Amino acid sequence: MRVRAAGAVLLLAHLVLVGWLTLRPRYVPWVTAPNLELLAGIKADLALGPVEAARRICAGMVLLAPLGVLLPVAGGRLDVSPWGSLTRTVAAGAFVSVGIELFQTAVPGRVVDVDALLLNTAGVALAHLLVVPALRARLRRWSALRAGAGDGTARGGGRPSYGSADRPSYGSAQGPTRGSAYGMTSGRGGALRRDDPAQGPTPTIPRVGIAP
Repeated sequence: MRVRAAGAVLLLAHLVLVGWLTLRPRYVPWVTAPNLELLAGIKADLALGPVEAARRICAGMVLLAPLGVLLPVAGGRLDVSPWGSLTRTVAAGAFVSVGIELFQTAVPGRVVDVDALLLNTAGVALAHLLVVPALRARLRRWSALRAGAGDGTARGGGRPSYGSADRPSYGSAQGPTRGSAYGMTSGRGGALRRDDPAQGPTPTIPRVGIAP
């Protein structure tokens, strides 16, 4: 639950950052024409040299790449099909990228670039493949360990405890005492009483005659 809430917060923060970076007006003396031809922008970047091409292509991929991780984390589901999760995440990333491109048509200094849509979506897919399967496997192991620990605690709680209250009491009123074998009886908290046998016949005094 905490992971899901953290993913939702980070997702919202990332979308706000992306909106600020891509939808700010740019007041420049001139702008390039919109690029509606697939891969034309990437070819133009490659013509600038390997360093500049790598910088521009990586910038396009990194922009929405965190969505490939944050969308599944915010969803909070662990036992899902890997390919189904990838498909849904890539589709959501592409939808966000299309929305950005459409909003940029109304922002001064921004133009539509179809290759930006391609790079954004590729970045989402790559981040998902590199991070999400391993992250879900780790979270599943963690959940299984927690469930096993909870079951062990529940089993341990049912064990009988042999305290002083459960131990058998010898010499109490619930059972015979050692003194009863010798003619001794006792009460709870009382003194012992001994049943002594008769010591012999009672002595008698002979009658004495009375003189007339």
